[in-house]
Amino acid sequence: MRACLALVGVLVALALPSQNDRAAGQQVAPVSADVIVNLKAPGPVIARHIYGQFAEHLGQGIYEGIWVGEKSTIPNIRGYRRDVVEALRHIHVPVIRWPGGCFSEIYDWRDGVGPRAKRPTRVTMNWPNTIDTNQFGTHEFLDFAELIGADAYVSGNVGSMTPRDMAQWIEYMTSDQPESTLVQQRKSNGRDKAWRVPFFGIGNETWGCGGDMRPDYAADVNARYAIFARAPSGYPMVKVASGASVQGGGDFEAFTTAMMAHMGATQALSFHYYAMPDGAKGPAVGFDEDGWANELALALRMEPLVSRTEAIMDRTDPERKIALFVDEWGSWYLQPPEAPEGAHYQQNSLRDAMVAALTLDIFHRHTARVRMANIAQMVNVLQAMILTDKQKMLLTPTYHVFDMYQPFMDATPFPALVAGPVYTRGKASMPTIDASAARGRDGKLYLALVNVSPDTTVRVRTNLTGAARAGY
Repeated sequence: MRACLALVGVLVALALPSQNDRAAGQQVAPVSADVIVNLKAPGPVIARHIYGQFAEHLGQGIYEGIWVGEKSTIPNIRGYRRDVVEALRHIHVPVIRWPGGCFSEIYDWRDGVGPRAKRPTRVTMNWPNTIDTNQFGTHEFLDFAELIGADAYVSGNVGSMTPRDMAQWIEYMTSDQPESTLVQQRKSNGRDKAWRVPFFGIGNETWGCGGDMRPDYAADVNARYAIFARAPSGYPMVKVASGASVQGGGDFEAFTTAMMAHMGATQALSFHYYAMPDGAKGPAVGFDEDGWANELALALRMEPLVSRTEAIMDRTDPERKIALFVDEWGSWYLQPPEAPEGAHYQQNSLRDAMVAALTLDIFHRHTARVRMANIAQMVNVLQAMILTDKQKMLLTPTYHVFDMYQPFMDATPFPALVAGPVYTRGKASMPTIDASAARGRDGKLYLALVNVSPDTTVRVRTNLTGAARAGY
């Protein structure tokens, strides 16, 4: 079979002056690397949901970022920013997780249905001095997901609401029983047909903001709520257990072990990791080469953490029937002083494009277990795809990585061995070239390359036989 190779993503760091030879205008000599792709060892398909997004009621992530209302002077489609809708349609966002995050554990779904003029305004407990008007609720989110062609991933509240509340929310969204009072209420609120909700989260970060639970108790709570989180008979809905985070405190292994031992009626386990230091965060812009290298090393830490989680899951699920959803990931820096407190706004740079590409490549190598991921977040919050400022909108470097990587959605991956130089800066050390290879649904073989060095040109030789050259 003739190989048709398409280069879909080449990310190269270009301008980080930091050493005397660079200041003098000297060039660092180019080096070479081999990328060896084994076409005889295809892996499980790269689930398109790995390219998922996360939209939380936080800062300007929802209000202004997505929702401006029908009467806004900002061009909109039924209240949704037209420029944002068009940008998200272009990259074919496969799934959106909503309403949180920690926000989901204080969220009462009833506040966000019915006439908007009658919806209550609530003070949020997670971020100081902030309120939510509930103008963007269940109808607005699920209609938005339909508008951009994405699946809905709704996070239920186990921290401050009852299983009955969760069950009624699911009935409101998914039932078509005409006798149901909740269905009649939904219809009176403007939606006749039930929505598709393929994914439903049983809580969020139950080890922390979702209840500060101990591992065994969290597993019991998950099993209890999942029993009542019932969609109609024959309705396909994956229920997701709230999993561990190495940044959440407590015992990561004990939490994952406890959840896997008592998954109940859930079919997937979540996992959260942010590329941020354990100590003080650094700035999103104006960083030096140490800040560059350390952030990329933190992003690459995702791989051993995923491997460790997989190994724990394999003890009770060796057939890998339970999926791993990395439903929060991304870079996390200090927000600028002019940003509202708790908005988690940060600028986006080429460094974040590197974080995105390196992380997506990791997910491509773990497709047997990782079947969804949701970058945090979609608009105006943390590692955003899009930034807005009233009438203005821009697409970030991270957005362009997701755009370049589109051919990998639903593609068949192949092992890609990189043999070449190592980039080292201080305590950070990593291969200079990262690669991902897969055959797309169109039959073409796609290759993504990432050069993490800020000053070294690398000549990459590809080998599609799977056999290493002499010397490697």
